[in-house]
Amino acid sequence: KTKIEGIELDILFARLALKNIPQDQDLRDGSLLKNLDEKSVRSLNGSRVTDDILLLVPNHESFRLALRAVKLWAKRRGIYSNALGYLGGVSWAMLVARTCQLYPRASAATLLQKFFLVFRQWPWPKPVLLRHNSDDNPSLGFPVWDPRTNVADRYHLMPIITP
Repeated sequence: KTKIEGIELDILFARLALKNIPQDQDLRDGSLLKNLDEKSVRSLNGSRVTDDILLLVPNHESFRLALRAVKLWAKRRGIYSNALGYLGGVSWAMLVARTCQLYPRASAATLLQKFFLVFRQWPWPKPVLLRHNSDDNPSLGFPVWDPRTNVADRYHLMPIITP
C-alpha cells in the first residue's frame, strides 16, 4: 500500500509466463492464468475485475461519480476497510455496478439514491452478481464461489461475487 499525490494505491506483482509483455496486453485473457500460482492470479484479479466491471456497466461516467460518492460516504462513517471486516473498494464498486445495471440510464445522483434503496432492501444472503458464472469461464482449478459445491460458501452472510 502506498499513497501518491493523495491517491491510495495497492501495488501488486504477478509473474506472467510470457517472454515479452506488450503495452496493450489484455489481462482479461483467461489463458494468461494457466500455470500461474494462486498469488499471481490474485494479483491480476484487481485489474481483471475492474476491466470486467467497466464492461458490465452501461454508463462509465455515472458509475464512477456514484462510486466516488459511496466510497466517500463509507470512509466518513469508518466502514470502508477490508482489514477491519467492512467492505473494501471492490465490494463497494460491485454494489454500485449492480445498481447501474438495474438503472442503466440513471444519472449519478439517481444511482446514489437507488444504491441505498436497493441495498437497504437486498434479500441477503442472496449474492450480488454482475453476471452469472458460466462454463465458458473455467476456474483453472482455483476456488470459485458456489454454495452448491462448497459447504463453507453456504454460510456467507453478504456474498458479493466478482465477475
